[in-house]
Amino acid sequence: MRKIKEVLRLKFEACLSHERIAAAVGVSKGAVTKYVQRALAAGLGWPLAPERDDAALEALLFPHSSALVATYAAPDFALIHQELKRKGVTLQLLWEEYSAAHPGAAYHYSQFCLLYHRFRDSLKRSMRQVHRAGVTG
Repeated sequence: MRKIKEVLRLKFEACLSHERIAAAVGVSKGAVTKYVQRALAAGLGWPLAPERDDAALEALLFPHSSALVATYAAPDFALIHQELKRKGVTLQLLWEEYSAAHPGAAYHYSQFCLLYHRFRDSLKRSMRQVHRAGVTG
């Protein structure tokens, strides 16, 4: 739980240094500085309005950026992993197909590769031997 009210009280009422406030409240000096700077930028002074509770104060000082909308189409990495096993298929070719299928919503190549490699590294290593009945060789 953030201790924003206590930090602001000690800063504006007791006029303590950021170092002493940090020691008294149990947060870092950087957090104290951030709280004070955000309060000053928001035009807050001391004493705070009585109706301003901790949640409202935190919402004022730390507004949540709008939720990130999934602007990128998620590739099917399981299919990509299978396609890479075919002869002549490269990650570059698969990315080109993916980006052509999702214009404006496709990851750039470097991010696509990074996400694929994370997917690949998350797979369990095992030697799967699929038995196809009636097939020899």
